[in-house]
Amino acid sequence: MRPRRSRPIPRGRPRAPFLGPSEGCRAVSDATPIETASARSGARRPVRRRVWPQSIEAWLLLLPSVVLFATFTHVPVVRTLIDSFYSTPKGARPSRFVGLANYQDMAADPIFWKVMVNNAIYAVGTIPASIALALLMALWVDGKIAGRGLLRMAYFTPTVLPMIAVADIWLFFYTPSYGLLDQIAHLFGFSATNWLGHPHSALAAIMVVTVWKEAGFFMIFYLAALQQISPDLREAASIEGASRSTFFRRVTWPLLKPVTLFILVNAVINAFRTIDHIFLMTGGGPDNATNVLLFHLYEVGFKFWDQGQATALTIVLIAILSTLALIQFLVAGRGVHYR
Repeated sequence: MRPRRSRPIPRGRPRAPFLGPSEGCRAVSDATPIETASARSGARRPVRRRVWPQSIEAWLLLLPSVVLFATFTHVPVVRTLIDSFYSTPKGARPSRFVGLANYQDMAADPIFWKVMVNNAIYAVGTIPASIALALLMALWVDGKIAGRGLLRMAYFTPTVLPMIAVADIWLFFYTPSYGLLDQIAHLFGFSATNWLGHPHSALAAIMVVTVWKEAGFFMIFYLAALQQISPDLREAASIEGASRSTFFRRVTWPLLKPVTLFILVNAVINAFRTIDHIFLMTGGGPDNATNVLLFHLYEVGFKFWDQGQATALTIVLIAILSTLALIQFLVAGRGVHYR
């Protein structure tokens, strides 16, 4: 018999190695979906579409708010800064450029420095007192006590009252001989005191009204933050044997720092802008004892009609608030952690 000839292998087409069942499955599984799709489509590159960056879309959405905010906030500030370098127009005489003359007159005015000292004392006295009182009230009404709803309403009531009504209430308290405070003082043998008419007690009396008004407002924010703390943390701390003071210092207070920073910023702003009760109770007296920066600005601008110096006082007020806000965010904001 003749030996069987093997079929010749065509040139240019090498014989593929034999793959067993396992090797063949592995080779098929190693091919990625992208490689398979590109092989089916003839290895054509997909057409890339130009996508807008997300930051541009975000800025376009914020553009209307930014325009309105700049129009009603930054533009008036710039205009006020420009007007502070001009004199006050009087009659047929227009305003003229005077440079830093308004600021020099302001610095040479002893009433200005008296007002600055009063405002500093007012801020240092009302800000810590209102925040501390708000925190104590929030901790008190957050616990399981009888009449908790009534206490919350009582603490929050001064907040919803207009400042004019608050001033009238405290005028009744401070009235010499007939007021509530003097009536109580008479029971203990004390003589009548003119709380708002004495230079040494007038500013303190105004500060008490401010703390009474603002503490309930700040309490709401603290109470909302306390209710967000998980009860599991308190239970775990009690299992570990932590006392209430330790739990407040290590757990509660760090979680309240974001709210405290927000309250602190609002308290600082209120210390320089709340003057409604001063109008009704003292009018800045006696002898400028209760005169603060914003009230002095009002008198200079609208009572004495010195617009040049009033705009200079406005720039000083804006600079003080901006500096204090920046210090708060840089210093107090370092230990604040947001969840």
